[in-house]
Amino acid sequence: MNRRSFLALMTGTLASLTLSLQTSYARILHRYLRPPGAINEKEFLKKCISCGLCAQVCPNRSIKFFDFNSDFTKTNTPYIVAREKPCILCMKCGEVCPTGAIKKIKHEAKEIIEKVKMGKARVDKTLCLSYQGKTCGVCYRACPLQDVAIKVGMLEQPRVLDACVGCGICERSCIQLPQAIKVIPSNMT
Repeated sequence: MNRRSFLALMTGTLASLTLSLQTSYARILHRYLRPPGAINEKEFLKKCISCGLCAQVCPNRSIKFFDFNSDFTKTNTPYIVAREKPCILCMKCGEVCPTGAIKKIKHEAKEIIEKVKMGKARVDKTLCLSYQGKTCGVCYRACPLQDVAIKVGMLEQPRVLDACVGCGICERSCIQLPQAIKVIPSNMT
């Protein structure tokens, strides 16, 4: 192989890899979560001033910010990708939000269940190990709201309940690839 052929091959490979990464990134961002306590999307985009305080106080470093490659109206606004770093429901982001784009919510189970609406987990029974006859239950054990947001039945088959707040801890903990449990954000419903 001569130098010109090699460079053409490498350029094509690099372009293909870049496109693949951009497509993967876009798929991840298509299913993003807003921080807990975020108001409805339209109002959130009006109120958020992109100060970054929510990310600074996040102990799990879950909060990221949309960049210019995303939808322009979302640039510099906070989001969470559950599979990467879920929300641990510490509720600190709402304490520091200066505009009310993220509401203050007490770090108490009752208040979190009533007021946090990040999304809702869904189980794909065709992928879930427990529905394939093998016990797992990892999502259930990881859930901070066990028996309130998620219950398990025979063989630890998970069943998501209405009280699921969509924090994403179950999604992050799922050992199946692709994961058998995913949070569908409230901004997509």
